[in-house]
Amino acid sequence: MRQHTTSRALRVLVTGAHGQVGAELARCTWPTSVDVVTFGSAELDITDRRAVLNTTAEVTPDVIVNAAAYTAVDKAESEPERALAVNATGVQHLADAANTTGAMLVHISTDYVFDGTKDGWYTEEDQRNPLGVYGETKSLGEDAALSAERSIVLRTAWVYGALGSNFVATMLRLASEREELGVVDDQVGCPTAAGDIARAVVAVIEATDGGRSLDSATGRNRVFHLTSPTDVSWFEFANLIFKTSKAGFNGRCRPLSTDEYPTPAARPANSRLDAMLLHDTFGLRLPELTEALGPVLAEMETGR
Repeated sequence: MRQHTTSRALRVLVTGAHGQVGAELARCTWPTSVDVVTFGSAELDITDRRAVLNTTAEVTPDVIVNAAAYTAVDKAESEPERALAVNATGVQHLADAANTTGAMLVHISTDYVFDGTKDGWYTEEDQRNPLGVYGETKSLGEDAALSAERSIVLRTAWVYGALGSNFVATMLRLASEREELGVVDDQVGCPTAAGDIARAVVAVIEATDGGRSLDSATGRNRVFHLTSPTDVSWFEFANLIFKTSKAGFNGRCRPLSTDEYPTPAARPANSRLDAMLLHDTFGLRLPELTEALGPVLAEMETGR
């Protein structure tokens, strides 16, 4: 457990503090009037209902931010019970704890709740239709989060950052090991920096006064898309990484179709999430990919 201590104005409990978004929430700048208490999964297992209720009773948070998740998309196909326990049952434990303590629950969700067959950008009004176990359990997790009396679901996509495992880190590693890479070019989404997600979460908490003015701030909307406005394919994203990084890639990067790169779990072909509702409600617009990627790469390549 890590705690930033100030006066008791507002207390935020963050789960999943060792994941990409959770780690950024732990190190980002919060208002001085906010106490932030962070837990990694080893310190607070959200699948343990008693542990969740006891911890929230002890911490007495005004806001619970759930950044904990089972994110092994392919492995979830063979571990559906574990994925369900973390992505849905654990979220229900947090929602129940939020209702018991009167806290607002902010839950991070994913583009995988959609099947990716829509021609245009997905809005919050579009029907969910997940393709695999991971998406199904995250969709159930959204329902669980929304059972909290005060709650917000923030859907994001294609998360990357300087901390943890992600597509950017994988591309940098492979570029140093291989002379040729094949990257899928028929799946499109909005790569979103974990640090930008964390800063947006802080802004949402501020805008809702820690949930105290939730309805007036959101107009009773509870689900928001939180992504970069830039849409690219994985192949285009890889080439931008190589172009922006110091090391670059002197080999060949060739486009692949999804059929040429089969995986145990099906992926949405279209993961473009329209974040206009977030902008209209909170005035938040995340940076374009070209603006966000550079600082992340700089931190990764300098080892800071």
